[in-house]
Amino acid sequence: MSTGVLARWSAAKGWLVLPVWAAVTVVVALAPDWGFSPASTRQLVLICFLCLLVSGLNLSYGFAGELSFASPAFYALGAYTTVMVSLHWHNDIALCMAVGAVAGLLLGLLSGIPGLRLGGWMLAVSSFFLILLVPNVVSIAQRWTGGYEGATGIPLPSLLGSSLDFNEYLVVVVVATSGWLILFRNLVRSRSGDILSVLRESPILAASLGISVYGTKLKAYAISGVPATVAGTLFAYLDGYVAPITFGLTLAITVLAGSILGGSRSVLGAVVGATLLQLGPNSSTSLGKYALVFYGGFLIFMAIVLPRGAAGLATSVTDRVPRLLGRTGAKPVRQEDPKERAQLPTITGQRLTIEGVSKSFGGNAALSDVSFVAEPGEIVALIGPNGSGKTTLLNTISGYYRVDRGTVMLGERKISGLGPSRVARAGVGRTFQTPLVAPLTVRQNVAVARTRTSRVSILETMLRLPRFWTTKRGDVKAVEGIISAVGLEPWADEQAQALPLGTRRILELARALASQPAVLLLDEVASGLDKEEVEQLSRMVREVAAAG
Repeated sequence: MSTGVLARWSAAKGWLVLPVWAAVTVVVALAPDWGFSPASTRQLVLICFLCLLVSGLNLSYGFAGELSFASPAFYALGAYTTVMVSLHWHNDIALCMAVGAVAGLLLGLLSGIPGLRLGGWMLAVSSFFLILLVPNVVSIAQRWTGGYEGATGIPLPSLLGSSLDFNEYLVVVVVATSGWLILFRNLVRSRSGDILSVLRESPILAASLGISVYGTKLKAYAISGVPATVAGTLFAYLDGYVAPITFGLTLAITVLAGSILGGSRSVLGAVVGATLLQLGPNSSTSLGKYALVFYGGFLIFMAIVLPRGAAGLATSVTDRVPRLLGRTGAKPVRQEDPKERAQLPTITGQRLTIEGVSKSFGGNAALSDVSFVAEPGEIVALIGPNGSGKTTLLNTISGYYRVDRGTVMLGERKISGLGPSRVARAGVGRTFQTPLVAPLTVRQNVAVARTRTSRVSILETMLRLPRFWTTKRGDVKAVEGIISAVGLEPWADEQAQALPLGTRRILELARALASQPAVLLLDEVASGLDKEEVEQLSRMVREVAAAG
């Protein structure tokens, strides 16, 4: 198979996803018509529930990097919301799912604000306590929830005034699960998803690109509660009975096991993990009181043998296919002639003014009354031995350190005192002593920097609204131009972390340029490079200065 055929197949896959997924959804939704027994159909419904729970954890943990045990709490919220809405207001399954989704977002925001603000493992700890609160809250609200005895009398599900039989209920469950997975895929297969990957890999890098670390993680965590509450809504109608015993620690560990088994950074991994667990351990009545022991051993085994889950194993296999089909994997030689590269776009620079900046760490004065001015289009070098404070000054300008005295001005705006993401959004781009690149391709690494100047909301991304496509076309055009200008075209689709040091430094420069900075800070940019790479980098720096 030729490289051209492989390239065309790769391009066609994106267009095939929706038709194939729709066909699979129809086949699964019509399972009873294919001869599935009632018991098998019930198992299919339970797989859908677990899939929704696992996919929510994949979003918060696999992509945003924040471990949460709150799935049972969101699940319970959806179930008890349905109990109250269906019994005391209006019995419509679509309405209950909508109310549950909104409730899930609110709970995610309320529980995520303190947990994420404290940082570290505090979100995992606070989400764990949400599970412990479920029985107490249910007991306090016994009038509406049925208390410890459980809620009964939940009517049969209805949709638009028509009662649904079990087969029709199955269709709603499958379509709701399938719809969420499409939205989930749309999110993670976009610049927003790449931002989450950057955030998970390096919050420092994320902040330097103008990404709010706290705000982005909070959004991801809040959204991750939506599929769990939708699953709870659907679960309430399954047997018409909801009891707090369902929403315990065992369920939280089951969800975590499903995420690890299928692959926490995969959309289809949630389907695989949920299916294997539901048809395996969850279907065994003999597991009983040994469930936690089983899942604990299983998690240790998976962490050692298959750390990336089934999805990671599948990716490893598919990565070898091109080589088996005759693609050697050899990378083309980079084109060094500037005449054959695109020109950098014009960059509107601003004056950087440092006035009397001082910074001390304990009794050690790293900076003492530093003052200078860098004009647009000018190259200003900070020269000094190791430990003289060069990086400290750049970190102070970038907002990673707060100045003790003095001011930093960008144009007419004071930026000293702002956090790193706000400084980046003001127009300060930078590279680092040790190149920071996300586990993405070169093209994706450059595109994430467009966040500052080319915004699109998460909702627009998930629903693929017109603004998303407009923004994506703008990103593609801008990124291709910058990649061509810096000579990275041969590596555009390569994993950035696998590139040699010199190429990663050029990539850092390209990514910084993609944010259209008003001033660019380069920290030890030539460190570790050979003579040829230094010469190439020097040309690039002069071209950047000439661009503005």
